[in-house]
Amino acid sequence: MSGVPLLCEGRVVIVTGAGRGLGRAHALAYAAEGARVVVNDLGVGLDGTPGPHSPAAQVVAEIRAAGGAAVAHGGDIATSEGAASLVSTALETYGRLDTLVNNAGFLRDRMLVNLDEDDWDAVMRVHLKGHFLPLKHAAAHWRAEAKAGRVPEARVVNTSSGAGLLGSAGQGNYSAAKAGIVGLTLVAAAEMRRYGVQVNAIAPAARTRMTEETFAETMGAPAGGFDAMAPENVSPLVVWLGSAASAGVSGRVFEVEGGRITVMEGWRPGPSADKGARWTPGEAGDVALKLLAEAEVPGMVYGAR
Repeated sequence: MSGVPLLCEGRVVIVTGAGRGLGRAHALAYAAEGARVVVNDLGVGLDGTPGPHSPAAQVVAEIRAAGGAAVAHGGDIATSEGAASLVSTALETYGRLDTLVNNAGFLRDRMLVNLDEDDWDAVMRVHLKGHFLPLKHAAAHWRAEAKAGRVPEARVVNTSSGAGLLGSAGQGNYSAAKAGIVGLTLVAAAEMRRYGVQVNAIAPAARTRMTEETFAETMGAPAGGFDAMAPENVSPLVVWLGSAASAGVSGRVFEVEGGRITVMEGWRPGPSADKGARWTPGEAGDVALKLLAEAEVPGMVYGAR
């Protein structure tokens, strides 16, 4: 034994979409740091349609085989009933809830002119509604705890994307949903601070079912050396953000890829001009072009992250 305290000893952590990829890596990493984990996974295909078997039980078995504690949850967290039962599973099994990691998602990529309304709605439902509903039910529990005099050290880690921060051609639905998650994160951080809840988001880049086929050239595992696209690279920051050690960190977005962690600074004022009166359309255009010449050129990502 090293004698080093486990970062999440005694904490109860929910991870959604934890049957594979990033979610599985997060669940295993939390368990390795002493957390009791609720492993949520509906067991669906890449396009969000149900599969024959949920992999959540397999992750639970892995955690238990390593000496950890975990329980599976197979509900649909994009429904109020499923999200409520997710939180109830943590409370009924372990008697508390300390951390919520919102990770579940899938892709239905199309260029805008080919993007069906159903594909838009499905991605919004799972990514954005699938963040909102578990957050809502967890937040209600933590608020009740705080009002009863038991202020928690609660943590929420949401999952955005480089596509949500910078845009990604062919992913209008996914990019919009992931951008919405950033907005939700900022609001939740402001609203829940008084109740002892910190809310942050990550924008990860890793090899998952969503990326390994579409972006095979950049997402493939190397023959040797550091595997920069391994999902396990993202989990250490997620574990830290979900622990009591991250006290004082809230309303932040971190980009995580390989061995690199970046604090994203988001929208902030750039070049500006004030006439002190109303512009004519021609004047507004002239000044806009002048300001654009002084501004940084925005980037764009072209792969799901």
